[in-house]
Amino acid sequence: MSVEADLGDPNVLSDAKRYRATLRDHAFLKKLESAFAAYEKALSDIEGNKALLEDPDFKAEAEAEIASLTDRLPELERRLLGALLPPDPFEGRNAVMEIRAGTGGEEAALFAGDLFRMYSRYCEAHGWKVSVMHANATSLDGYKEIVFTVMGEGAYGRFRFESGGHRVQRVPETEAQGRIHTSAATVVVFPEADEEDELDIPEKDIRIDLFCAGGAGGQHVNKTESAVRMTHLPTGLVAVCQDERSQQRNREKCFATLKARILDFKRREEEAKLGADRLSLRGSGDRSERIRTYNFPQNRMTDHRIDLTLYSLDRIIEGDMDALLDALAANDLDQRIKLALERK
Repeated sequence: MSVEADLGDPNVLSDAKRYRATLRDHAFLKKLESAFAAYEKALSDIEGNKALLEDPDFKAEAEAEIASLTDRLPELERRLLGALLPPDPFEGRNAVMEIRAGTGGEEAALFAGDLFRMYSRYCEAHGWKVSVMHANATSLDGYKEIVFTVMGEGAYGRFRFESGGHRVQRVPETEAQGRIHTSAATVVVFPEADEEDELDIPEKDIRIDLFCAGGAGGQHVNKTESAVRMTHLPTGLVAVCQDERSQQRNREKCFATLKARILDFKRREEEAKLGADRLSLRGSGDRSERIRTYNFPQNRMTDHRIDLTLYSLDRIIEGDMDALLDALAANDLDQRIKLALERK
């Protein structure tokens, strides 16, 4: 029975885990089918134009078409090779993101706020929902720390290369003499956990602390203990949620975040055992690594991992990130293709 037929099978539809797996298989095969069809058509068109070379009325046009198609072949072949690679099973999931201010004091917190707004505006433009789980805001609209979930098909796959150290160079709002300062923030991205991960987390392994939620300058202070902090004792991983007024709702969201952290922790442990080759397949660098510099005076953004420099920081910081994210995804695909070919 074909995968498309399986999608209409009542037995598959009633089994959520099997249905999600079938959807992934269907998407993989459709992508492969499209890439193969485009490559095959280009080869066929080249042969068809070669047959016209003997006709003087069509020779020039045929030569131009052959040249154009031949130039496209490497990219079509790359697409086909990429479509043959096994997909990341987490790529289509929601993303959990954490931004922390680093060195730089209040300016670092302002930069963390700018990064949050950059990601939020990108999500808004793509129809994705952002849900804040926990935020430690400052009086100048910055964040010492903010944790949020991005809900949208493929959110994790799109943002997974954002993990790492982000550095900013600019004249801070807090600088009276117009000097350029350098400060930093750290971004962490991991996939949201779901039922099929089958994470076994006994209640005895979790410590739950309740406290009163509050914001900077006393805003949104909740006098009841609605905020929740959960600690996974075996790993020391912590999740906090104070965004909801209901303690029960905060518990649910907090546990979901904690599960995502535990899943990410276990994935990294497994990948470390498999060695550097597997880690490079993930494409995500060390979280402490400086991955990007935002230079405001020169309107320049540089991603150090792929030596990409764009003089459009004013648009990027407003959420126009597609050129950047496309370049990172293309680089990751090239690395995975290279690694797969080396293993043959």
